Amino acid sequence: MQARVGPPLVQPFRDVGKLMMKESIIPNGALRWLFQFSPVMCVMGSTALLLYIPLFGQPALFEGSGDAILLIYLLTVPSLALVAGGFASSSPYATVGAQREMVVMIGYEFPLSVTVVGIAWRILQVTDANAFAFSSMAQYPIWDLVGPLGFVGTLLLLVSIISVTPGELGRIPFDLAEAETELAGGLLVEYSGRNLALFYLGNAIRGFAVLSLVVALFFPYGIAASIGVTSTVLAVIIDGAFFLVKVLLVMFVAVALVRSAMARFKINQASVFYLMIMTMVSLVGLLLIWADMML
Repeated sequence: MQARVGPPLVQPFRDVGKLMMKESIIPNGALRWLFQFSPVMCVMGSTALLLYIPLFGQPALFEGSGDAILLIYLLTVPSLALVAGGFASSSPYATVGAQREMVVMIGYEFPLSVTVVGIAWRILQVTDANAFAFSSMAQYPIWDLVGPLGFVGTLLLLVSIISVTPGELGRIPFDLAEAETELAGGLLVEYSGRNLALFYLGNAIRGFAVLSLVVALFFPYGIAASIGVTSTVLAVIIDGAFFLVKVLLVMFVAVALVRSAMARFKINQASVFYLMIMTMVSLVGLLLIWADMML
């Protein structure tokens, strides 16, 4: 976006490989067991998300075992792991970063929940199936269930979850917990070696899961059937590639574009943005969907 020449695409893999060969240093005064367990908890929680979200145009691995409500709970696990690791490291920078992470997490939970509930509630009006199941959301896309007024409401819900995405991922303008220029890395300031690599992997997996969640909620469409593909294998490949395109488009809008256009929020600005502005946007979207159904 700013015409900069960045590192090659393989650089993240090089970084993880290098960190895996480094020693994990545990600072004096740290709560040793929690300091070491937090990175593992982050990876485990992030990986669990992928089990419940439809990926590459295919049903979720644990389809029927969970739903969108369970996913909202699971989304908090990686953030809680970061918070626990920050508090366990005994660093004042990490403690401040952990406090900021908790504030941001509390802020975006409500608009995220309203978005999921709003979509599920509208599906509940037209089917007896589990409205919170991603299979139902794929079968009854929200855009096909609303009129003009509901379309505007759905757009507001989409704006709401798009705004939640950088906060969930800790990206600009919501990178308050790390804030290298203020907190020297914040939550992760005392982490190194394999522990830092695990946090790196956990955050990357969570990022892919959150972007896939946006696709599953609002864009659960495939194109193989639409273009007349009859081969099962070819249909899987085409829908999988189309899924990746949708994820990349969401990432461009929610992460890359915002990161290039904005600077970091202050903690009070982030709180007001989520608890006041985005909460109102999501509630107005929900009311418009309700009014559309009534009319």
